Amino acid sequence: MDLMKRELLNYDIFPKVIPVGKEVSITVKPRGGHAAFDTNKKYTVAIHTTTEGIPSTYPTRPNYASYQMTPAEDGCFHIVHTFKKECEHYIRIILEDKRIVQLSVYAVEEDLVGRYPYIGDMHMHSTRSDGKEHPFIVAANYRKAGYDFMAITDHRKYYPSLETKRFYEPLNLDVKFYPGEEIHLPGNDIHIVNFGGNYSVNGLLDCSLQYINKGADPDWRSLTGICPDVMTEEEYRAEVNALAETLDIPENVEKFPYASCVWICNHIKKANGLGIFAHPYWISNVYQVPEDFTDYMFKTHPFDAFEVFGGLTYFQQNGYQVQKYHDFRAQGIQIPIVGNTDTHGSTPYNGDWHSARSMVLAYENTRDEIVSAVKSFYNVAIQDIKNHVEVLGTLRMMKYCWFLYEHYLPIHDELCFEEGRLMKEYACGDEEAGEDLRRISGRMNKLRKKYFCFD
Repeated sequence: MDLMKRELLNYDIFPKVIPVGKEVSITVKPRGGHAAFDTNKKYTVAIHTTTEGIPSTYPTRPNYASYQMTPAEDGCFHIVHTFKKECEHYIRIILEDKRIVQLSVYAVEEDLVGRYPYIGDMHMHSTRSDGKEHPFIVAANYRKAGYDFMAITDHRKYYPSLETKRFYEPLNLDVKFYPGEEIHLPGNDIHIVNFGGNYSVNGLLDCSLQYINKGADPDWRSLTGICPDVMTEEEYRAEVNALAETLDIPENVEKFPYASCVWICNHIKKANGLGIFAHPYWISNVYQVPEDFTDYMFKTHPFDAFEVFGGLTYFQQNGYQVQKYHDFRAQGIQIPIVGNTDTHGSTPYNGDWHSARSMVLAYENTRDEIVSAVKSFYNVAIQDIKNHVEVLGTLRMMKYCWFLYEHYLPIHDELCFEEGRLMKEYACGDEEAGEDLRRISGRMNKLRKKYFCFD
């Protein structure tokens, strides 16, 4: 859980996010008698636009407004104001030249109105492959940590994600579980994650079924029970080789592995999923992917998103991946990015358990909306290593999402923690925990409606 900013412990401010150019009423509410305002005194409420400079130095800019106000009968301030620029705005409450508190709100342009922040992970492992906890416990532990959506993406296995989704579905939880898998096919050592795809790509090959306890059953190889027929390895190799003949693959890039990546990503697209190119700088003896192969993947990007932060916390993996992202942006190649834990242990006993995540700004917490938002660059990747946090994306998304990280997520995470705790109890057989989960369903949606002025 993120550390709550001190001012948010003593004061609530809502809504926190408002449209540019719309007159709104902002409420500042004390949290307890120790923070109460004196209803017999007049305060100055000063509003500072953070991106327009200091008022005394830049007096002609729209960077400052102030109101003389006494608290209302309910003990709160209700500040009516129109915010004219997309950015963070400080609201300072001052009494007799002494600042009592500084709070923040964020004004957004029209394209962000209606988009809510969802924290998620698209690359996770359980005991169904090489993780340390059962998939139902992985899901509960990460809900406790503030995740709104996730996919269990075990190696070569799609069905654990369906198990998790189907197990929790009757509870009508606010957290959502999407199908997924980490794909490993013959002749290709590049790790591609299928997030949200309607069917399993691993499950397309008969040679992969030995890893899948559910076998070729379409109900466990697909979200809907409808999926392509299983093929032999020979048929797969023939399709990949034929595809390779249609691609302009340079001599320094291995033809079959690259064409296989394209084949995999084409299937993920067909299944309406998000194809994620994962951890090329993972040190698996040496870097997992040759650098010129990685470069060609970036230049052609058959995948949908690059896992810029993920898994292990040594510098080479995430640090080099970040610079690769920057280098290609400088060349005009813009690729959507995500942050994932690639978790193999969902408790703090695994030092990398909370190393990365994604914040996605989507209209709804649905697979289609999450995938669409990432492809449209309405998201950031977040890295959390030893209390050092950073976000990566376009500058506009970084500014807004950092505000949300500091001023909204700590409140959001408190609700997530309670739901995740009950989920774990339910997964361990406590039926009363299930009833409690049904009772508290919908709280997160109410929280969003409170803090985002989108209606």
